[in-house]
Amino acid sequence: MTTSLFDFVYLISIVLFIVGLKRLSSPDTARNGNLITAGGMALGMLVTLFYPIQSGDNNFAWIGGGLLLGSAVGWVAAKRVQMTAMPEMVSLFNGLGGACAMLISIVEFYNYPANTSLLNGAVFTTLFALFIGSISFTGSLVAYGKLQGFLRDSLVLPYPKVINLILLIAIVVLGSYFMSLPDLDFNLVSILLVLSLIYGITFVTPIGGGDMPVVISLLNSFTGIGAALAGLIYNNQVMLVGGILVGASGTILTILMCQAMNRSLFNVIVGGFSSSGGPAGEGREEVVKEATPNDLAIQLKYSQKVIIVPGYGMAVAQAQHVVHELENMLETEGVDVKYAIHPVAGRMPGHMNVLLAEADVPYPKLLELEQANKEFPSTDVVLVIGANDVVNPAAKEDASSPIYGMPILEVEQAKNVVVMKRSMNAGYAGIQNQLFFGEKTRMLFGDAKSTLNKLKEEVDQA
Repeated sequence: MTTSLFDFVYLISIVLFIVGLKRLSSPDTARNGNLITAGGMALGMLVTLFYPIQSGDNNFAWIGGGLLLGSAVGWVAAKRVQMTAMPEMVSLFNGLGGACAMLISIVEFYNYPANTSLLNGAVFTTLFALFIGSISFTGSLVAYGKLQGFLRDSLVLPYPKVINLILLIAIVVLGSYFMSLPDLDFNLVSILLVLSLIYGITFVTPIGGGDMPVVISLLNSFTGIGAALAGLIYNNQVMLVGGILVGASGTILTILMCQAMNRSLFNVIVGGFSSSGGPAGEGREEVVKEATPNDLAIQLKYSQKVIIVPGYGMAVAQAQHVVHELENMLETEGVDVKYAIHPVAGRMPGHMNVLLAEADVPYPKLLELEQANKEFPSTDVVLVIGANDVVNPAAKEDASSPIYGMPILEVEQAKNVVVMKRSMNAGYAGIQNQLFFGEKTRMLFGDAKSTLNKLKEEVDQA
């Protein structure tokens, strides 16, 4: 096979990436899009194995072993992971992608020819890949720890913005000095590596759990940039285009996440999110009114419009299928049922969309934040299932709240609000939700899945 033919197959692989990414933009075609992009990646890897190289040396044994080991780990992890742990898996795999870019850079510097000028684009690209890959690696590990719960938001750094800026300045200065040297100093490469790894930790550590969806999206874009830089280093079109697609889509998603949380992208970069806060919205009298499945079933059955607001509690209980069954039961009674999805509900971007798509909920029933807020005033009952911070009125009422200014689902505009939760515990942002004490709000305590099953039985008997 000629080089031109190899390049043509690369082009096919790139087209598959683009087509698959386009189909990922809708839940209706996302599964198919994922298979298309996976096929494009498999084709790209296969062609790369046999691409003509100048040297007669090859490392097929190492490459084959890596492919088998990586495929086995990925297959087992994907099969065993629970839907509730999907954000953790995404964060971990994302970190491994960053580690690849980091290791590629280290190897390139290790093999760099002696007595060769460092002041060129190739060295700059490799340095940048080292920096971005290191941040993505350690930052994703910290995000994984926060999502798993063994790294608490109470673990804070003193003056995190100052620390991050000092580290950034040190990395830029040392990187510039490195490129001005007459010969490569691998000790300086090691210092830059350590500083970049530390920056990844200090970058994510101050960021609170409620802001993790934005962090995951941003780190994902970093990994894409790292892959694109690796593609430049090796002159590999598939790595380059694939990395650009991931980096660009991740960046766009990050901006959308920031808008949804009323944060600036600059604050994300310098680690300026609030990590915790005290009680918020304390102006309300804290009196809780409880609901029963029987009362709620009657209310739902005789409503004209019901909007369901899913949250992480639904994911924990794996209740998405029961929610869809309840939706179908209510629709047979003539009730108009829709879902209100906040952009940062759950632990990663699109978390609720994935869960509801798994339960075969029709995509047109999913309302985005702006659409939902227009629908709430004409809604008879809003059923909040495990959502917390995204419906917290403190975002509008309490300037001292760490989520103040974040656009929320204004469920209190509805005629009645029922919140399903295990307890009165604070949400992921660590603050009390004053919605629970609202005049129109009633609480239905218990595991979401078992409570919804009881609710289904009551609706059937009502």
